[in-house]
Amino acid sequence: MVADYGCQARLLAGGTDLIVNMRCGRDRPSVVVDTKRVAELNQIKLSRTRLVVGASVSCRRIWEQPEITQRFPALIDSVTLIGGIPIQSRASVGGNLCNAAPSGDAIPSLIALRATAQICGPNDLREVPVEDFCSGAGENTLAKDEFLVSLTIPQPAQNSSTSFLRFTPRNEMDIAVVNAAANVTLSETKTTFLSARLAVGSVAPVPLFVEEAGKSLIGKSVCTANVVAAAEIAVAHARPIDDMRGTFSQRKQLTKVLTIRTLLKAIKRAGGTIDDV
Repeated sequence: MVADYGCQARLLAGGTDLIVNMRCGRDRPSVVVDTKRVAELNQIKLSRTRLVVGASVSCRRIWEQPEITQRFPALIDSVTLIGGIPIQSRASVGGNLCNAAPSGDAIPSLIALRATAQICGPNDLREVPVEDFCSGAGENTLAKDEFLVSLTIPQPAQNSSTSFLRFTPRNEMDIAVVNAAANVTLSETKTTFLSARLAVGSVAPVPLFVEEAGKSLIGKSVCTANVVAAAEIAVAHARPIDDMRGTFSQRKQLTKVLTIRTLLKAIKRAGGTIDDV
């Protein structure tokens, strides 16, 4: 059906964005396909090596899983902030990604977690790293006859953890002025960074994978000075705009603050401590 109708077809998972857009006339599809009964799109598979989440799985189904909460804390940080509980019972992480909003709360966490997107088209399946999925504000890599099937996240390494934070004008149910996610792996002694990944949102047309910032930490000691230096790299990559939610300078400052705080939170969750040097 997607192939038959092309750009006139829309897939309905949670509908928390699609239905709003249809009601206000921003989107007028010829056909809407309900995906809630498509098994592959609604699966959650947790194995020793990876987590697979179907594109239509609701946020609530994710945070209700104790093992996911334990192993993938940044994902839980994100999905518990996407709207209120009624919204989380409908909205999906796959939909949040496909919507491709620069401020999408699930996307930085997925990037930090090394998630990949499994995409189905008329010819075959293909896989795309989440950091390459969004191509512009509200735009993604999906062709007109393709759809997102699932997201795959590798199991975390030993002595690692993740975190996600955002800043909003209101405490709940608001759009992020800036958000950020971090993933760190520490040495056995918890004193050295073995690897790190950082992502920030709402500071560019797409959520940013700040690869350089993460690489700057590898082999460095776990200390405030190195965390701050990584945050400065994230600030240098940020390309925010002025709008009703925040100014250019405010978003630059928030990028630094949230990157530092997400790194510190991830370090603490991984069992590390910060030595102020």
